[in-house]
Order: sequence, then C-alpha cells, then structure tokens
Amino acid sequence: MPQRKATIIEQQISANKASLTLQVDADITDFEGHFPGYPLLPGVTQIDWAIFYGKKLLNTGTRFAGMEVIKFQEPILPNSIILLTLTWDADKQKLHFSYSSETSQHSSGRIKLLVSE
Repeated sequence: MPQRKATIIEQQISANKASLTLQVDADITDFEGHFPGYPLLPGVTQIDWAIFYGKKLLNTGTRFAGMEVIKFQEPILPNSIILLTLTWDADKQKLHFSYSSETSQHSSGRIKLLVSE
C-alpha cells in the first residue's frame, strides 16, 4: 500500500509545541515524479504534513488563510531522518513549522490557520 506520511520515530508534545522525529521513507508516493533520477520531498508535501500534524497534535485552526516567510533551503531526500518542529500561536492563529536534520535546515515558515466558529 502506498505511503503518504513519514514514519514517526519519536514525538514530544506540549500545549502549543510538537517535535516529531520522522523517517522519510523512500516509498512515500509524493517522491514519484519529483524528480526522476533525483527524488526530493516536494514543498507542498512538507506544508501538508505541517498542517496535518498541527491540527492533529496541537488543535490548530482548520481553515487555511495563507502562508508567510516560507523558505526551502535544503532538499529532503528519501530515507532521511528529519525533525519537524511545530509551534502554534493561538492569539495570531499561526502555525510555525521547521524541518531540520543533524546537518541542515531544510525548510520553515508560518501558516495562517483560522479557528472556525
């Protein structure tokens, strides 16, 4: 069965912060076609995972309202171990995310997620 999310190796969760150590397995379907011969985890997948885990673990807002200062610095390759750090600022309704590894800062940014009423 095709895999859509990374394997969680370890997680630490508090009221407004989550840190997930992820194994980015080579069989994740999002690697297919991105790019032939040099697979990279797409930026849209990184944003999708940040939103997914933010909602699931930090009870963020659910209505997407934009992104700010999104930076993709280093590619995430198949079979990488990465740290996804999420911080929810409820007052500003912004989810801060960062993907890093022992050797690199891979990506970061803020996602506006409005709390539906």
